[in-house]
Amino acid sequence: MTAVASKLSQERLINVLVAPHVTEKSALAMQNSNQYAFRVRRDAAKPDIKAAVELMFQVKVESVNVVNEPGKVRRFGKTPGRTQDWKKAYVRLAPGQTIDLEARKA
Repeated sequence: MTAVASKLSQERLINVLVAPHVTEKSALAMQNSNQYAFRVRRDAAKPDIKAAVELMFQVKVESVNVVNEPGKVRRFGKTPGRTQDWKKAYVRLAPGQTIDLEARKA
């Protein structure tokens, strides 16, 4: 792989993860089963998500589960509307690995 190709793929991988998704459910998953939840691009595949997490956080990923979340129906004044569909990924890390989400917010 050339330097240009590796740089392009690295830039593409950095854009796969949109944000950490922290809820009560994901906090319990972090504590109990070493799983972290991320909001990811809708066109991201499991290998892309695994490579992106390993690249950005320097950890070993054991498995990735993906959930397609449908958008919700909302009203904007009189006009009915709909929020965008999105994708969520649950990433299970290898034993002994952790991600400090607080330090990565900067």
